[in-house]
Amino acid sequence: MKAIKLSIVALFISTISFAQSAVTKAPSTVAQTKTSAIKWANETHEFGDIEKGKPVSYEFSFTNTTSETILVTNVKPSCGCTATNYTKTPIKPGEKGMVTATYNAAAPGNFHKTVTVTTSEEGAAPKVLVIKGKVITENEKSVMFK
Repeated sequence: MKAIKLSIVALFISTISFAQSAVTKAPSTVAQTKTSAIKWANETHEFGDIEKGKPVSYEFSFTNTTSETILVTNVKPSCGCTATNYTKTPIKPGEKGMVTATYNAAAPGNFHKTVTVTTSEEGAAPKVLVIKGKVITENEKSVMFK
């Protein structure tokens, strides 16, 4: 008798879990994102061939072309092989700021890494900066320069 009751409860629960219901979509409360008014000198940097084991850095610079003081609130590299540094003080209209990306060059081969920069600019989408190049080993380097 217990087995029959347990089977009925299991059947009821499985029926409910597969039942479909009408889904109503609530109005979106997410703010629309816009292109940032911050002017970047470069958004991509090509290192070319770099030697394995020797980290390389590039400083991306930008100008605050908005009418308000902004702050870089977050800088996130795409992986642990890239370190970042950035201007941590408020940047007034017309002033410059920077984001530095350092790639550690530990593994040979091509690389394409991104750094996502978020600012306090209201409604602006984060900016994605790119560094790329090729890490070569000592053997490849000696062959290239013969």
